[in-house]
Amino acid sequence: MSTALEPVGAPADAVATLPNATRRRELAAFLRNRRERLTPQGVGLPITGRRRTPGLRREEVAQLAGVGVTWYTWLEQGRDIRPSEQVLAAVARTLQLDPYEAAHLFTLAGLPARPSQRDDNAVPPGVVAMLERIDPWPAVVANARTDILAYNRGYNWLFGDVDELPFEERNTTLQSFLGRWEKRMPDWHTHKARSVAQLRASMADHMADPRWKALIKRLRRESADFDALWSRHDVTEPRNLTKRFLHPDAGLLQFHTTYLWLTPSSEIRMATYTPADADTAGALAALRL
Repeated sequence: MSTALEPVGAPADAVATLPNATRRRELAAFLRNRRERLTPQGVGLPITGRRRTPGLRREEVAQLAGVGVTWYTWLEQGRDIRPSEQVLAAVARTLQLDPYEAAHLFTLAGLPARPSQRDDNAVPPGVVAMLERIDPWPAVVANARTDILAYNRGYNWLFGDVDELPFEERNTTLQSFLGRWEKRMPDWHTHKARSVAQLRASMADHMADPRWKALIKRLRRESADFDALWSRHDVTEPRNLTKRFLHPDAGLLQFHTTYLWLTPSSEIRMATYTPADADTAGALAALRL
């Protein structure tokens, strides 16, 4: 079983017991690392001249977060300052941190993580055990943005390349429209409109989230199909369906898909793929050998 959300740094309870100076150094290193992962294009900034260092500049992060350049520089230098919850949340959004990373940032800064961060920060151990128990029947845990948070061996086998995907590319919508997954879904032309409508409905609660905006911008830019469907402004809820897949080794497979919501806010859900015919069940049984 694979999880997409790996712990960043030490666990929260361990971080909380670190001396303040050590925690500030960890905070500084974490901020620098995440800043250097971003690009001007990824946050909507124009490219101006050559850059001597990777990622965004400190002043660009400060500008996008709406904080002072000196203040942000001090924060990244590990100085003894006291950021507010609102300011730290703005920095987390600018750096496009996922909920687990945002919770880690708050812990390093000596602030309690917000409830939404605690709800979405990781896949619970009980769910991990369920994924392992269900295997080889495919199963995946994803958030409302369709980022893949965890999956089992059967799911990787069904789609073929999840293990090889970079962390930031593990998104079901991204792979369906821009990746190779469409080739494994012979009925994708009938499902893609529903997929986009579900994503648009979910985005209503995340209109200001830069990660959502970056995903939609990229999909609209690189996929004419997605752009046309997004422009229709259709919305719908997730539905349990029967889906067909074309596997290069096992041939045509058919599954009943079922959604299970894991958080009260419907931000995290598990999708299970139950064999819908004897041939599919037999193909999966062979994986047990």
